[in-house]
Amino acid sequence: MSDLLRVACVQMTSGPEKAANLEKAEQLVARAAATGADLVALPEKWNAIGTTEKLSNTSIAFGPDGEVLGVYRKIHLFDVEVGGNIYRESEAEEPGAEPVVVQGEGWPVGLTVCYDVRFPELYRILALEGAELVTVPAHFTTPTGKDHWHVLLRARAIENQYFVAAPAQVGETLPGKPAYGRSLIVDPWGIVVAQAPDEETVIAVELDRAHLQSIRTKLPSLANRQADAYRPAGRPRLHRFRLARLLRR
Repeated sequence: MSDLLRVACVQMTSGPEKAANLEKAEQLVARAAATGADLVALPEKWNAIGTTEKLSNTSIAFGPDGEVLGVYRKIHLFDVEVGGNIYRESEAEEPGAEPVVVQGEGWPVGLTVCYDVRFPELYRILALEGAELVTVPAHFTTPTGKDHWHVLLRARAIENQYFVAAPAQVGETLPGKPAYGRSLIVDPWGIVVAQAPDEETVIAVELDRAHLQSIRTKLPSLANRQADAYRPAGRPRLHRFRLARLLRR
């Protein structure tokens, strides 16, 4: 098991023609492999963006021999109105129901998709299940991306002290709905160690497990969690001093 992992993110502009998308993805994955990448991540819906069909938005992890290591189905569906456009993923997709961590090249890798990044509880679960790297294949909108993309990805990396790799769609994948792009790789300190320009391309960087372990040792926020003090939403616990006052009445 190596403490080093070279990760590459593919950034592309997918469309409704699946064959064209596959050909383009093959070229970009080959470019990523040429960098010596151990792990290559493609963006959300890289194989086709077109008409609606009631399927799950799925991220599949494959081993170097083609073996399926794990399957994650996107839990959080993008039902919003932004930039004057309405998005209703629930009309075309079925949500997933559980987090997934796979073992890739000796590294525990958490699988998520795009809109999931706004739900920090999922990313904390992945950390507690041992993830040292989390992938976030995305098709982020331009209005949300320019204000939230970097902030959300860096926050998930910082609060869970693991690496985050986010391959993204770029350009006009749908008429009038340009994708934000800016594929990122973020370290456990929240530093952006690689970012893609506004074009179809590949970014790659070597991750070092020792760097992650050093951060977790020096600033042990995960170890300092006080899980017994947390309560589900809607079930607040009265502080002891307030409860004692009430009992004296």
